[in-house]
Amino acid sequence: MASAQPNDAEGLPLEGLRVLEIGHYIAAPFATRLLADLGAEVIKIEPPVSGDPVRKWGAAEDGHTYWWSVHGRNKKCVTLDLKSEEGRALLKDLVAQSDALVENLRPGQLARLGFDDAQLHEIRRDLVICHVSGYGLTGPLADRACFGAIGEALGGLRHLSNHTPGTTDLPPVRVGISIGDSLAGLYAAIAVLAGLWSKSPKGRVADVALTESVLSVMEGVLPEYGATGLVREPSGGRISTAAPTNAFPTADGGWVLIAANSDALFRTLCEVMERPDMADDPCYRDNPARCRNVDALEAEIGAWTRRYDAKSLERRLAQADIPSSRVYTAADIAEDEQYNARRMVQWVDDPKLGKVLHPGTVPMFGSSSRDVRWTGPSIGAHNRDVYGGLLSLDEAQLDRLSRNGTI
Repeated sequence: MASAQPNDAEGLPLEGLRVLEIGHYIAAPFATRLLADLGAEVIKIEPPVSGDPVRKWGAAEDGHTYWWSVHGRNKKCVTLDLKSEEGRALLKDLVAQSDALVENLRPGQLARLGFDDAQLHEIRRDLVICHVSGYGLTGPLADRACFGAIGEALGGLRHLSNHTPGTTDLPPVRVGISIGDSLAGLYAAIAVLAGLWSKSPKGRVADVALTESVLSVMEGVLPEYGATGLVREPSGGRISTAAPTNAFPTADGGWVLIAANSDALFRTLCEVMERPDMADDPCYRDNPARCRNVDALEAEIGAWTRRYDAKSLERRLAQADIPSSRVYTAADIAEDEQYNARRMVQWVDDPKLGKVLHPGTVPMFGSSSRDVRWTGPSIGAHNRDVYGGLLSLDEAQLDRLSRNGTI
């Protein structure tokens, strides 16, 4: 049995923090899931009956989706009609008991309900408020509708994730997940922690835009354009400034990504290929030369990789300590020895779905920090726990609020 890591006995780092979520779809709920995974008490507010629309996204069993099992995990889910007077009164009470609030309603919608930043700070002076929106709270596009995919387009990612120019008439390629929303969620989680760390007697207000979250990770795209006027173009599987770095075909129809772009790694790769002559070829002698002659170089490597199936090729490269990997599917991830050893993949009991395969918590604070405390709850599952426990409403009050549709 592996020895426990030093942090295992210390509890989760965000225990004692209470975060209120008025979120739907992906960005804000993703941010609060990260905080909940790290121990924060997250109270998620949803409309009565319907709940968050993302509950119905993806593969499902008896109406319960597998994604929701992860997306809503470790949160307390309550229902609340924010359009009703009693609902807004309950929200006021919840704000008073919370350290932070994360929301991604349309800009201004929370204010129209009577909860602008000033009013929220009247209720809880040191409340950290994080607004997540498509374009941010100011500027000419602030009121426009936006989803993560639009953020990816406006932030420049869809352009770079596209096929290489001139190879196809197909639309620009999507990354495959809602990466724009996830990036905004990461920044929102950082914003909450930064606001709390500032220890301001008057709570801080963070403004996180999907579009800006994508743009912020675009490496040198903007400064390179500013300095040279050149627009970076899609490069397919390659890195335009380092070679060889690409996915190469295998005999069994798979792909193995090889990143041997330093001179020392490239020489090692040539030895593994039994082509030591390539390392001294003027066309490949250093990285600038390899980049200039990348088509010919990749053709040489591809001819070699096609002689092996993906797993045996992966073993050969690993033995030589060349950065490399098969291009993983979900099945590969589930079976991976490293992920399983660190519990980054784990089977979790879901009351509605049975065993569900979950990704672990990132970052890890000792192996026990990756324990999933509970899976995505049913709509209103924690109404009695939150309204009865935290706000001290009695059973008669709870029953009345339930009957009249407030909760």
